[in-house]
Amino acid sequence: MRIGVTSIFVDDQDKAQAFYTDVLGFQLKDKVPLGAHSWLTVVSGADPDGTQLSLEPDEHPAAKAYKTALSADGIPVMAFTVDNVETEHRRLTDRGVEFTQAPLAMGPVVTAVFDDTCGNLVQLVSPVGA
Repeated sequence: MRIGVTSIFVDDQDKAQAFYTDVLGFQLKDKVPLGAHSWLTVVSGADPDGTQLSLEPDEHPAAKAYKTALSADGIPVMAFTVDNVETEHRRLTDRGVEFTQAPLAMGPVVTAVFDDTCGNLVQLVSPVGA
């Protein structure tokens, strides 16, 4: 058993697609129109056949409440592994990404947290010394 698709709730699929591809650097995997929304997934360019991230509309009231509560408490909904958090922090800051937590060593890892512009906080993680 392995994870094929995981989801993140977004307030606007077009805005999310632009942010996750143009800013973060993921690749569009699938975009299948389904009425007012799409089945919209992105993948890592380093692993195009790997786990897909579904950019899921947050129209269900529970999804909006979930996102709002986690964001208000500063809790990331997702973590992305990167080779070096400090390097990625600089790259994304230069691209206009707003971080709520600068790189911080936390035991065996370094983390940073950014706002994905779609109502979520996302954490970056790399091993210390990477």
